[in-house]
Amino acid sequence: MAPTTQQPTKTQAFLHWTLTPLGIFTIIYGLNIIAWGGMLFLLICNAAPAMCHPSCSAENSPRQIWIEIDSQILNALFCVTGFGLAPWRIRDVHYWCRWRLAGSMTGLTRLSQTHDGWFVLDSQYPGMDMSSIDADSVELLKGCTSPTPLWKMDAVVWGNMLNTVFQVCLAVCMWAMNRFTRPSWTTGLFVCLACLVGAVAGVVVWLEKRRCRLSKVSCKLSSDSDSVEKV
Repeated sequence: MAPTTQQPTKTQAFLHWTLTPLGIFTIIYGLNIIAWGGMLFLLICNAAPAMCHPSCSAENSPRQIWIEIDSQILNALFCVTGFGLAPWRIRDVHYWCRWRLAGSMTGLTRLSQTHDGWFVLDSQYPGMDMSSIDADSVELLKGCTSPTPLWKMDAVVWGNMLNTVFQVCLAVCMWAMNRFTRPSWTTGLFVCLACLVGAVAGVVVWLEKRRCRLSKVSCKLSSDSDSVEKV
């Protein structure tokens, strides 16, 4: 069906989102990550020979100084999400512990309500009271072919929490030591670990949202087809 004036296109929805406070903040944040990260990559690749004075490896060369400046700025940008989202991530770990360690279904219920945009709870799960689940989650459950495997909730909760933990480790190394005493492997290790666990959590959420969306479309098409046949 062709889009109507009452149904804004994805481009229009995106442009509207970019004018919101969250959209403006996200765009500025993302552009800073790209700009400072790109500059750091070029410096590491020796793309600016003029900054290698007296040599590229000299501790007081402009190249080494700007590598440190870029690294500190990127660390601060990563801390915005790593530290800023920590309270919500700690809350999720608390609910996870109540569910996995204490055996309380309340923890799983709270997690499903918090992540109702992608997590579909199994109504047949032992000890689960679906009356405590809000209407949106129930609607999402009806639109999906199958509930979300519980291990995916584990992956998302701990992926987000470990991202904050590794960011703390990175910040400690960057702020407690200077560029002359800091082991070079610490920065690369904690950056890679933080990005890896954060990416795993993000991919799991994205795939589940996509699965539910496609499943809803499939169910709707099947329902429409059945209606046409009855007519």
